Amino acid sequence: MGSVRAEEDSVTSGPVRVGVSIPPAGLRSREEADAYVNAAADGGLDHLITSDHVTFRGGQGRDGLMTMAWLAGLHPTIGLYVGVYLLALRHPVAVARQVSTLAEDAPGRLTLGIGVGGEDRHEMESVGVDPATRGRRTDEALDVLLPLLDGTTVDHDGEFFQVPNTSVRPEPDPPVMITVGGRSSAAIQRAGSRGRGWLASWCSPERFAAGVAMAEEAAISAGRTDVTWRHGYQVWVGLGDTPEKGAEILGPLMESFYGAPFSAFERYSPVGTPSEIAGWLAPFVDAGAVDLNLAPVAGTPSEAIAGIAEVKRLLKR
Repeated sequence: MGSVRAEEDSVTSGPVRVGVSIPPAGLRSREEADAYVNAAADGGLDHLITSDHVTFRGGQGRDGLMTMAWLAGLHPTIGLYVGVYLLALRHPVAVARQVSTLAEDAPGRLTLGIGVGGEDRHEMESVGVDPATRGRRTDEALDVLLPLLDGTTVDHDGEFFQVPNTSVRPEPDPPVMITVGGRSSAAIQRAGSRGRGWLASWCSPERFAAGVAMAEEAAISAGRTDVTWRHGYQVWVGLGDTPEKGAEILGPLMESFYGAPFSAFERYSPVGTPSEIAGWLAPFVDAGAVDLNLAPVAGTPSEAIAGIAEVKRLLKR
């Protein structure tokens, strides 16, 4: 990709927070990680993003909370977004302790996006979780985790977890932002009844707008009328001087990662210049997306950071 071209006119004036994922290949050294994190912060990006897995497709993956604990120490203020965290694979009391510890060391910086997973059923079986129960298990885990993070003593006897008279101190101050990811109606309902935002992916702006409305209606039905929403959209992007160049660099990487042809993802994978990508994302901002979690692929990591910083500038805070 050539040098990033600044555009004179912004695409939209709506509020938006733009984050960048760690590179698909990971960060192989402290020096590489330090350069990447500080470039993101210096470029005005709001947060770093990482996914979460225990043993994905033959043993791959990184623990999302441990990754963010490491990255938090490389910069004093940049936000940290785990998207999405596979809560059903862990005990919620242990997760509450990890979140409390990270929030104490990096107050106000963590957003925890919860998802049910399912792309690799064996990953769940490896930790003794029946994949067919992952939705119910996630709901119950949230019903334990959320009050613990609010400082409430929990006495819970459920289908999956028994938590007798348990507290986790200190509770995060300010509170940790909890969002819920997933494409299904069940995930959207979960976002409304338990979370503070729906983290969407692989959908059209029209579907996103409908999901936002569904989540907020579910919140009202659950008696939650004072939620400050942080809906978001998460997507891979291919940066290049033309859409064709962007697709050329993005396609092979996604095919390798997902084991499926790029044509399965192409419709929902913006490619091209920062201006073209910002234009593709603008309808999601107009539909209520506050967080844009972008996984950029470019010629080099520095080009990826520069391109996403320009996307943010075009979308405007």
